[in-house]
Amino acid sequence: MKVVALVSGGKDSCYAMMKCIQYGHQVVALANLMPVDDSVDELDSYMYQTVGHQIIVSYAECMGLPLFRRRIQGSTRHEKLSYTTTPGDEVEDMFILLNEVKKQIPSVGAVSSGAIASDYQRLRVESVCSRLGLVSLAYLWKQDQSLLLQEMITSGILAITVKVAAMGLDPAKHLGKDLASLSPYLHKLKGLYGINVCGEGGEYETLTLDCPLFVNARIMLDDSQVILHSSDSIAPAAVLHTLAFHLEHKKLHCSLPGSGETQEICLENKGSVFEVEGDSSQVCDAAVQSAVEVLDSITIAENKLHISRTQKGDTFSICCWLEHSSKSSAGVQEELTAVLRKMELKLAEYGFGWENVLYIHLYIADMKEFATANETYVRFIKQEKCRFGVPSRSTIELPLLEVGLGNAYVEVLVANDHTKRVLHVQSISSWAPSCIGPYSQATLHKNILHMAGQLGLDPPTMILCEGGVTAELEKALENSEAVAKCFNGSISTSTIVFVVYCSARIPSSERHQIQDKLDVFLKQIRPSHFNKSSISEAVDPIFLYILAPDLPKRALVEVKPILFIPEDIEETDGTVKSPSCIRGPSCWGFQHESWHDQCIKKCVVPGELCTLILCVTSEVAMKFGSATLGAENSRRDYDNYFTEEQFREISRFCIYLLDKVITENGFSWEDIMYLRLYFPTSLHVPLETLSLLFTNAFTELAAMDRTLKNDHESIFNLVPVVGSGNSATSMDDIFTCELMARRL
Repeated sequence: MKVVALVSGGKDSCYAMMKCIQYGHQVVALANLMPVDDSVDELDSYMYQTVGHQIIVSYAECMGLPLFRRRIQGSTRHEKLSYTTTPGDEVEDMFILLNEVKKQIPSVGAVSSGAIASDYQRLRVESVCSRLGLVSLAYLWKQDQSLLLQEMITSGILAITVKVAAMGLDPAKHLGKDLASLSPYLHKLKGLYGINVCGEGGEYETLTLDCPLFVNARIMLDDSQVILHSSDSIAPAAVLHTLAFHLEHKKLHCSLPGSGETQEICLENKGSVFEVEGDSSQVCDAAVQSAVEVLDSITIAENKLHISRTQKGDTFSICCWLEHSSKSSAGVQEELTAVLRKMELKLAEYGFGWENVLYIHLYIADMKEFATANETYVRFIKQEKCRFGVPSRSTIELPLLEVGLGNAYVEVLVANDHTKRVLHVQSISSWAPSCIGPYSQATLHKNILHMAGQLGLDPPTMILCEGGVTAELEKALENSEAVAKCFNGSISTSTIVFVVYCSARIPSSERHQIQDKLDVFLKQIRPSHFNKSSISEAVDPIFLYILAPDLPKRALVEVKPILFIPEDIEETDGTVKSPSCIRGPSCWGFQHESWHDQCIKKCVVPGELCTLILCVTSEVAMKFGSATLGAENSRRDYDNYFTEEQFREISRFCIYLLDKVITENGFSWEDIMYLRLYFPTSLHVPLETLSLLFTNAFTELAAMDRTLKNDHESIFNLVPVVGSGNSATSMDDIFTCELMARRL
């Protein structure tokens, strides 16, 4: 992509440009924001470094690139972390500046910034980029600062300190010092006082005088003056004011590394400086307008839209799908619009909106329609509708049409409060894959971290890594771990459920590699987290493998971890305890047998959380009648072997065993957050039949004086898959039930 780089003069913005070029991008312009008064060194701003701005004008000549500059007219008016358009705010100056760059250089597609740890700055850059249809590139984001500082020094960046404001930094001794000579002392201060060695806490600021990108000249500082802002005896603050400087031209002139062809840049002099004017108090968005809404054109009959909902009051799931004959399919855009509109109305019935949604499962019938589905999705779920953060999301292809469902199927997890904490990083970086759009990497709500599906993407390039399914899985797990760390957790110690989506394109002979790689990876990273004492004891996770026709970007594997991250880590017992020996009354005449325990995998946090995976294999199913199912036929035409009466008994057994386990562990059906019933399309049993069987089973259970309301809506979601199971090598269950219950 062609990139405009936000430059402050500091080491971070310069090194960020170098990383952009390293990853194949082309820096075609520079953009800088400066004070209205040239004599002012520093503004009271959380957004912009302005110390040394007098020298930035020379960057155009040093790099041979056009420099766009704007004087900061706004101030800090929107103080909340997540930014929304606010006339007169200093962020609007950035919008006006970058909007002008885009007008002058239409081929620009991305913005580079030097953000390392500040969510405040990153979110504002991302907001402006989103409004302008640009991609945010933040290759320094979340990098280890000690390693990053050394990388900057060894890369050839010559930067001096132009501001100090930290314990141990003396203006008389340390202002004007080059970064390389100061580095050992910064690391010493880190050990003594815990400072950020890259200055991310405001400890110091730098000015780059030379770097490999300065192909034409380097900056020579001739005269300067120390201006003391605070004479605090512990942490005095002072800046180095530039009085005079000149450029020393380099003998060997060469083109900017990675610059490539530049004929699309419609500027006569690439080294020119352009001042951008305009009133920031009267901003009119020039952002890309959304596509024309198609809501009014939808004519899908209401009686074809089906809803299910769990009964929990504070956190529950709602599922909506479209039933139709495949011959009369309206297409994914129309059908997803109908489903999302129905979901929106259903949320409104309970007094909720999209801002209450924690997580969304988006299932589509054809992954080739992903772009269309996403365009439809963003018409409903937008930043503007989610003031507390957009929900996390996973998207996979399912064989919906094979069972008479529509092209789209949506399940949402809803909370009746606004206590969720969302991580939504839209910038492309080396940290973890970006979420460029209205979905987030993870959502933390009441100790449960719901993570978006993670692919084996290389974060800085957003390209699937090569090497097959094990390489993709390892990268997906690394990406998951990076997200978990942001919440002081680890997938090795905090995960309660691992859902692993596997592409049906993976040969059956290679599926064992998935489970092997997952086990090895978790064992490798687990010891380091025990040493950190992040939780008292690791949670023992359960695993669910889903075989799907296709995944986004034609990936072979997608990982969706759910983590338990308690707020009070000292008082929470994260161990899995043995079930109580107390048994409830038997249902339908079932009596406990030892093989029942083999069907259930569970992870229980006593008094708080209960997660279950119930697997009904063909061997288990054959216990309910006289069906004979040879091993060679275990993956085809189950309806040739099982009668409807046997399916009825299987459905009752599933509900009986789920009921037994949740009650033994102190939970009830009113605690259920979600219940998914996965079934293979190779059953060749109509969805209506399965839905009726399980609905009747719940009705019968409710009649046995249990804590289960006999409501008109289903409390379960039927999910058609190619296969499923708790092992990657045997995803051939007749039914797989995934349940989560929590107290409070």
